[in-house]
Formats: sequence, C-alpha cells, structure tokens
Amino acid sequence: MATLRVNDIDLYYETAGAGPPVLLLHGLGSSTRDWEYQTAELGRRYRVIAMDVRGHGRSSRPKGPYSVAMFARDAVALLRALGAAPAHVVGLSMGGMIAFQMAVDAPEAVRSLAIANSGPAMVLTKLSQRAMIQMRFAVVRLLGMKALARMVANPVFPKPEQEELRRKFIDSIGANHPRAYLDALRAINGWTVLDRIGGISCPVLIAASDQDYTPVAWKRAYAAMIPGAQVAVIRDSRHVAPLDQPAEFNRVVMEFLERAGERGEHILIQG
Repeated sequence: MATLRVNDIDLYYETAGAGPPVLLLHGLGSSTRDWEYQTAELGRRYRVIAMDVRGHGRSSRPKGPYSVAMFARDAVALLRALGAAPAHVVGLSMGGMIAFQMAVDAPEAVRSLAIANSGPAMVLTKLSQRAMIQMRFAVVRLLGMKALARMVANPVFPKPEQEELRRKFIDSIGANHPRAYLDALRAINGWTVLDRIGGISCPVLIAASDQDYTPVAWKRAYAAMIPGAQVAVIRDSRHVAPLDQPAEFNRVVMEFLERAGERGEHILIQG
C-alpha cells in the first residue's frame, strides 16, 4: 500500500506479485476493493498494480471538473513512475472507459486491454438513461451517498446469498465524498472514443456479463470495430463480474493474459 505524487495529486495504489505488469482500474464510486478476488490470483504470475482513481478511495479528491482523459493521464503517469509501462490493463465499468482512453491516447503504455462490462462511449440517447443519471445526482444531493449505495447495490447483488457482497459494496460506495463522486459522474456522462477504437492494435478482450444492464449484443457490436477483439461471456453474472463470479472472471482474464503475453498478438477467447 502506497501513494505516489503524479499530476499534482496523490494516487493510492497497491501491488502484488512479480512479472509482467497488470494495471487494475475500478468502477465509478469504487476503489481497489473491486479487485479483492483478483490480486492474489493474478499476482502468482504478474506484477499487479491496483490504483484508486482520482476522487476515489484513498487518492486525492481535488475539485473538478474531471474527465476520462484526465483519469487516463493519471494512470499512465503512475505506470511510468513505477517503471511498469507498457502494462496489461484490466478495467471494470468506468475503469474500462479509462482503459480505452489510455489505449487511444497513450498506446505505448498499453500492452493489452481486458474490458469488463464497459464500452468506448457513454452517450445516453434514451430518456430513461438520462433520467437514471439525473436520479443519481438527486439522490446524492438530497439523501447522501449511503442512500445511493443501497440503490445501486440491490440490483447488482440481488441474491440472498450475496448479502455479504451487498454489504461490502454499500460500505464502499457509501464512503465516497459526494462532490468527488458527482465530479466523476459528470466526467463519464457524454464521454466517447468510439470513433477512435478502430486504431487500437493491442490484444483486446471484452468480458461481458450475461445479465449486465448493458447488453452483450452492444459489446459484440463495438468489439467488431476493433481489429482482432474478442468477447467472452460471463454466465450468471451482473455488472460487477470480478465480485459475483470471481473464479470464472479470473479464468477468462488469466487465459487472455497468458496467451496475449509477450507475443503482442490478437487472441481468441471462446464465450
């Protein structure tokens, strides 16, 4: 556990293992806790670096505005400061957006991409989608982060046997600074690099949960725009696959990393 000064902020990060570097990027309102079931497994063969994005966890929370490009610059600066570039980059949700931004802005820092339940754009065109975002703003402002955390956690972990996951997720989201959380939400709302993903040349895996709120079909559609990108479907999983199906998620990602490896070639994952 450590912090490093980059881009005039303190970034918190954790490391495990040794080998080729793997950077783990968490989702909106979360932290390195997204990866509690991955760091030890990946650390058997890789140098794992999990960071708290600006405004999250134990990293600095400067006033916004934030942007996905800013988050990506922070991540690249951290990798370079640690002598870990290029790295395999694994991103969940907002972390996947940051990973895409890294790949198009600083391809020399990215060895491969594993994107979990995310995409290269968050341009909301449907009224229901825009209403969902506005509801989050309202809940945070009127009721606080704990209320939002409960609202988000229940559909993500709906099963009775997921009570412990639900509780930990609520604790994690609920601990956010409200202003920093909303700054991050503004950063991803309307963001896109969709017109640039055709130029990504590193190996790419899209890990898609079968019950995520963004459909597998959409992920297959944008994956088809990236040369050699493949989609692996995680069964019986919702949005946070690293937590609700850790064994299968780890298997898919480890297979991807092992076969992408030093070859720098596009690979095939069946799913």
